[in-house]
Amino acid sequence: MGRHSAPVVMSTSRKITTAAAAAGAVFGAGQLFATATAAADTTGGFGAVPPELEAMLPAGFELPQIALPEVQLPQVQLPEGPAAPVISWPAAPQDVIGGAIASTYQPVKGTLTSGYGPRWGSHHGGVDIAAPIGTEIRSAASGTVINAGAANGYGLWVQILHDDGTVATYGHIDSYTVVKGQTVAAGDRIATVGNRGQSTGPHLHFEVWDPSASKIDPISWLQARGVNPDWAVSA
Repeated sequence: MGRHSAPVVMSTSRKITTAAAAAGAVFGAGQLFATATAAADTTGGFGAVPPELEAMLPAGFELPQIALPEVQLPQVQLPEGPAAPVISWPAAPQDVIGGAIASTYQPVKGTLTSGYGPRWGSHHGGVDIAAPIGTEIRSAASGTVINAGAANGYGLWVQILHDDGTVATYGHIDSYTVVKGQTVAAGDRIATVGNRGQSTGPHLHFEVWDPSASKIDPISWLQARGVNPDWAVSA
């Protein structure tokens, strides 16, 4: 009989040792690959391998170059919401001259029945504007109320001191809506037309006093401030 080589039988302990070594090699290679991957630069490839890792690699072994895919975020078109409401504010209760709010206001609507100057052998220190009782009277300019109430000859009156030192007087009024010390703006309602005091009919007696307390022509004062009264003139 020829000689036959006896089959090599690996012991159980040797099998376990060999398997463990193989598993360790795989595990070590995985760790090496993970470490090298961590060294990848921002371009998507791998950077330089540390020397201590390079010594562990088999001769001729090169790490694969992996290009990371570019990720582009989807373009999301947000739905358009409802348009913001357009708010229109109410116009201020002032006359407008040349596009700007007037600083002076015609005090009352009506008919001019008596002007400033000589009248009945004396001097008339203001103007009389006839209007129905209860017609609203507005402040000719902004200022401070210095009198509101009864006055000899005027029945009831309101006087307003303006910033330029002039004083506007509203006489023979039926009622008033302001008090002494109150601040008013041009165009604010201050009183109503009446027939009180020495009066021959419902009207507003309107006077303007200069800073020295001398009575001046109210129409000229209004015109100097840009207001031309639209009072009709009685025959």
